[in-house]
Amino acid sequence: MIGFIGGGNMAEALIKGMTSHGMKDIIVAEPRIDRTKYLERSYGVKTTHSNKEVASSSSIIILAVKPQAMAAVLDDIADTVTDEKTIVSIAAGITLSYLQSTLKTKRLLRVMPNTPAMIQEGMTVMTLCDCFSDKDMAMVREIFMSVGKVLTLPEKYMNAVTALSGSGPAFFALFVEAFIKAGVAMGLSGENASELVIQTLIGTAKFLETGMSPEKLREMVTSPGGTTAAGLKAFEDKEFTPLVIGALQAAQKRAEELGRKE
Repeated sequence: MIGFIGGGNMAEALIKGMTSHGMKDIIVAEPRIDRTKYLERSYGVKTTHSNKEVASSSSIIILAVKPQAMAAVLDDIADTVTDEKTIVSIAAGITLSYLQSTLKTKRLLRVMPNTPAMIQEGMTVMTLCDCFSDKDMAMVREIFMSVGKVLTLPEKYMNAVTALSGSGPAFFALFVEAFIKAGVAMGLSGENASELVIQTLIGTAKFLETGMSPEKLREMVTSPGGTTAAGLKAFEDKEFTPLVIGALQAAQKRAEELGRKE
């Protein structure tokens, strides 16, 4: 049995991916009655209001709660989590050592998926202890591969990962919003500006996915003295790159603050 504690958007994204890949025997602990009914109806999973029921009945337990709620959840399930159970935390900033200080099992993973997992285009990064067999690792990896790509990195990089791919969709969305507003300011309708911007973003991403570097693509589009060069100069004058780096560092710092619970 695979159990979720928390039945929010990310839990649903994973459940959707898992069930679409034929995975069954899923149980979800969620306090909201309307949410449990929705998950049961939509995905055929078992639901409960008891975290302990999920912890006792599941071999893999996915902690899909906010970082601020983690202490209460761990306190609730600590007596139920035995050393053969695998715990997967997808909460930002929560470290392996913090989980280890509360739970009896050493089979712990810290995982950062992102919102595009909801359409099975997610980017997930995992970090884990040294006690996993290849078989155990394959099962957890399969769960997250059902919603996109998976990368394994040492834990020291996880706060940077949280900023880049965890918060990244919101930052890209903000940039798209600004592009659409610019299109409207230049006389286009909102609908036309939106279609132009979104398809340009998709096409650019697919171009980069072929292996072309961002620098090479930028140079390909930019003609000396042309329109792109004029726009890039305006970005440079406003110190666009340092602004982006600063925003990501602020997100990384917040992830570090959330993790200072040991």
